[in-house]
Amino acid sequence: MAFKIDGILPPGLAAARDAAGPMEALGYDGLWSTETTSEPFLDLAAVALETSRPLIGTNLAIAFARSPFVTAVASWQLHRASGGRFVLGLGTQVKGHIERRFGMAWESPGPKLREYVQALQALWAAFQGQRPLDFRGRFYTHTVISPFFDPGPIDHPPPKVWLAAVNEYNAETCGLVADGILVHPVHSRRYVEQVLMPAIERGLAKSGRSRSDITVMCPVFLVVGRDAEEAAASDAFVRSQIAFYGSTRTYSRIFTTHGWNDTPTRLHQLMGAGDLGAMPGAISDEMLSEFAITGHPDDVVGRVRERYDGLADRLYFYNLFTSPFAGDDGRQRELIAALSS
Repeated sequence: MAFKIDGILPPGLAAARDAAGPMEALGYDGLWSTETTSEPFLDLAAVALETSRPLIGTNLAIAFARSPFVTAVASWQLHRASGGRFVLGLGTQVKGHIERRFGMAWESPGPKLREYVQALQALWAAFQGQRPLDFRGRFYTHTVISPFFDPGPIDHPPPKVWLAAVNEYNAETCGLVADGILVHPVHSRRYVEQVLMPAIERGLAKSGRSRSDITVMCPVFLVVGRDAEEAAASDAFVRSQIAFYGSTRTYSRIFTTHGWNDTPTRLHQLMGAGDLGAMPGAISDEMLSEFAITGHPDDVVGRVRERYDGLADRLYFYNLFTSPFAGDDGRQRELIAALSS
């Protein structure tokens, strides 16, 4: 199976702009901004103008930090500037961050996200002149747009919407109203096959669509090296990331699917106690092998294929910067080419 291989842009307008051209030249099929220390839509502005081939998108933007209208306009402008290459990746975040970081209300996140996508679709149809704006939902109402505020039609279909989904409800939403799923960095093949895909299929059936109408995008943790010393940096980073995510109860199902029922509670306790140094130790080698690609760099292509063939359409390497591939354009180009064919 041939995959599309994507890359994550560094945060910041200048950093993203400077990285985009070289990443496009390496053969990456998509370039993605993140909502961490920078504004993901702004980071893509120069990228939209200075690249010509790869998809560009947010992976991801926080839906509930923005009104659908604000998101719709930003997406529309990036889609227009890039010649129809923009993909809107959205996620809910978790309650603590929405309320305490963004200062916004947290309410019925699953139904609200579903309605958010429907509101975007109504707004884009209005921008395109396909029908008047008259969206009336439980959480959002959009019924007024004058020519002064209307960005107007574009020469492309509206942007695709891909949703981050960890639970079954949001995975079903992907199949029901969206165009793709952004799988969480902490995942296993078993979790995607047994939990996410059946939910997506339920949504697809309700919407009268099929698996080919949905893009499945998976991040890949790499813990590889020619010896233990070379793999040490990746090992430490990935265990800490898995532990960080695992401490949030939202992600406990990923662990309990494998029978690691006590691990989320243990990680939550350590996080609450401020014992961050002990958290990576709660991630066993067995967990690491389920959630990451491990071994020798020469084995990466085969192990990625073993894990994701028939499951994912697009991949990106979450921590390429801690791997032996970092800074080696030739090896990255070979890796992309091998997985793309």
